Amino acid sequence: MSLNPLAVALVVPPLNLLPLTAVGLALAWRGRRAGLWLAAAGLAALFLLALPIVGGSLLVSLEHGLPLTPPPDDPPGAIVILSAEVSRDNANPPAFGVGRLTLERERAGAALARRVGLPVLVTGGRVDHSPYSIADLMAASLAADFATHVRWIEPRSADTWENAADTAAILKAQGIHSIYLVTHAWHMRRALIAFTHFGITVTAAPVLMDRQPSGSVDDFVPRVSGWVTSYYALHEWIGCLDYVLLRR
Repeated sequence: MSLNPLAVALVVPPLNLLPLTAVGLALAWRGRRAGLWLAAAGLAALFLLALPIVGGSLLVSLEHGLPLTPPPDDPPGAIVILSAEVSRDNANPPAFGVGRLTLERERAGAALARRVGLPVLVTGGRVDHSPYSIADLMAASLAADFATHVRWIEPRSADTWENAADTAAILKAQGIHSIYLVTHAWHMRRALIAFTHFGITVTAAPVLMDRQPSGSVDDFVPRVSGWVTSYYALHEWIGCLDYVLLRR
C-alpha cells in the first residue's frame, strides 16, 4: 500500500483513533451526547488494540493457510527476498545499511538458498533518502554477511505491488514462473496477492511465524507493544483489501 505517513495515520488504527477520540471529547464539551459515544468508542478501541490477545490474534490471522509446500507440477525456480527498511547512521556523510526487518529476511533467504540451491533475487527501490536502492544494499549485505550470491537485483520498486510487478518481469524473461518468497509471515498474505496477480506461483517461506495468544492473564494486560502489533496487523489487512478491491 503506497500511502504517505499522513494517509497512514488517517487510515490505519490505532493512530486514527486519537483524533477520533479528541473530536468526541470536543463535541461532548459542547454538550453533544454523540460526542460522549464517539469518545467512548475511541477509548474502548484504543484499549482493546493494546491487548496482546487482540493484536496477536489479528497478526496470526494473516498467517493461516499460507502455501508452504512447493507444487509438484511447478517447483520453484528462484528465491525472492522482499526488502523492508534501511538503517541510517547520521554521520557526515550519512551511512546506510539494511534495517532489522530486512536483515531477518536476508538471514532466512540465505539459509533457504543454501538448503535448496536456487538463485536469489532481491527487490526494493530507494527509501529514506538513501543514495542506494535497498536491493543494492541487500545484495551487498547478503554477500558480506551470509556469503550468498544474488543473481538478480530489482532496484526500482516502491512497494510490495511494484516488487511483484518488476520481479515478475525479470523472472518471466528467464522462463521462471514459480518461486520461493521470503518475507515476514505477517506480510506474506499481501505479497501473495500481488505476486499471484502478476502470474507468479508462490511457495511461502515465511520469516518468524507468530504464536497464537494462549489466553493467559498477561494476554489481557494492555501494553504499548500491543498497539504496535495491532498496527502491523491492521496495516496488512487494509493493504490486502486495497490489493484485492482497488488494484485488480
